[in-house]
Amino acid sequence: MKESLSYVLLTPYTVAKSRTGGVLSRLLSQSNLSLVGAQIIAFDEGLAKAYAESLLTQTRPEYPAAMHLLASYVEKSVGPNGGRPHRTLMLIFRGVDPCKQLSDICGALYSENRGLESFTGETIRDTYADLIYDKQNRNRITYFEPAILTPRLQAHADSFFKLLAPWLPGQPNIVENMTYPHPNQVERTLVIIKPDNWRYASSRPGTILDMFSRTGLRIVGVKVMRLSVAQAMEFYGPVRESLKEKLSGVIAKKGKELLEKKFSITLSEESLESLEKGFGQEYAIDQFEQIVEFMSGSRPSATPVEKLDEPGSVQCMIIVYEGENATSRIRDVLGPTDPHKAPEGTIRRELGTDIMVNTAHASDSPQSYQREIKVLAFHTNGCSEIINSYVKML
Repeated sequence: MKESLSYVLLTPYTVAKSRTGGVLSRLLSQSNLSLVGAQIIAFDEGLAKAYAESLLTQTRPEYPAAMHLLASYVEKSVGPNGGRPHRTLMLIFRGVDPCKQLSDICGALYSENRGLESFTGETIRDTYADLIYDKQNRNRITYFEPAILTPRLQAHADSFFKLLAPWLPGQPNIVENMTYPHPNQVERTLVIIKPDNWRYASSRPGTILDMFSRTGLRIVGVKVMRLSVAQAMEFYGPVRESLKEKLSGVIAKKGKELLEKKFSITLSEESLESLEKGFGQEYAIDQFEQIVEFMSGSRPSATPVEKLDEPGSVQCMIIVYEGENATSRIRDVLGPTDPHKAPEGTIRRELGTDIMVNTAHASDSPQSYQREIKVLAFHTNGCSEIINSYVKML
């Protein structure tokens, strides 16, 4: 069957209240769709108005006021307020009949019974949305927060993508819309939700985001990507020399002990030095190759030169957090590299497997953040290319 694209927009309120992880968990674990793109965007007045107008054409006979309510919300709460833009998280999914799958998970805007006992928490809107009526006038809504926006029909999804196609190119991948009381203490730091969390449909990526939300930091940028072998090699380049320094001597000593035990001889210091320069160094290089393979899907030594820069076969998600002392706050929640040595309650202790398969990466300093964001070309985002390629085929 033919695959198509649809989207879910997490509203500025949902993003600001750090509900991103809970929403993402349900979308990933309850559908068989592929998450192919993600980006924090800031609607300008023109896009907000155009999107609101497109919603007005999607009125359903059984709920004629629903789209008017959504359209008004988009203009007032998704578009800029007083000139200040808001952060909206756009998630792009690909698959068969994506609109039905996503709208079923997200839930209806209205419910036949708005009493508290009617809410099951089954859908995203059951859990996170609010629709409050005036007690004296059931026709008057006093508060409305839809939590997410997603189309019910493919034609509506396509209409939104046509709006985005000319607007999205050139939009920044990091949204700057906040003034801090102590700007000199504000940092940005980078997190990678590693490929082991994306091997099958699960709530793990959302769970990780939920745990990071304890920090109170703001998500200002998101990107779904497949690291090339070249990117993974450059990203983990500093680790290569560290592995040689830390492992070659240790492995050489272990090799010496095994050889002495096996052949009942005592090896000289010269033999130990040879083992370190040979076997020890090769072991360290192999460990580095395993890291690159884990992050990109291929080993450098098995990748033709002409394919080093091609997107890898495994997926990850890159997130940029912003706030005071962001680096240390993120790393405290993440925990040390070895999950077995990480404190209880940290991400790596709860979800990590070993030193390599340790669920997430976080920059260890503001300087590392600057290097890493450049290597990952974070300021470019594939969402625009995905949408424009899709729109051209419509």
